[in-house]
Amino acid sequence: MRAQRVWKVNGDASIGRLQSRLDELNKRLGQLESQHPDSWKIEELKASALSLSREIDDIRCAEATAALSELLRK
Repeated sequence: MRAQRVWKVNGDASIGRLQSRLDELNKRLGQLESQHPDSWKIEELKASALSLSREIDDIRCAEATAALSELLRK
């Protein structure tokens, strides 16, 4: 069985904060692409955005798994 991360934070607050960071990254990425399409920073920002997206998905999956586990226990 594969190990899963255990999140010790309030998921809603954490997801909201991460989503805000992701939105800001996407905004900066759009600006950079329109002004400097060949900039090396574009790839760096894309990597950061993907990392944040994965983190948000991990938290949502952990919350869904916890909720399902609770339902199955009842």
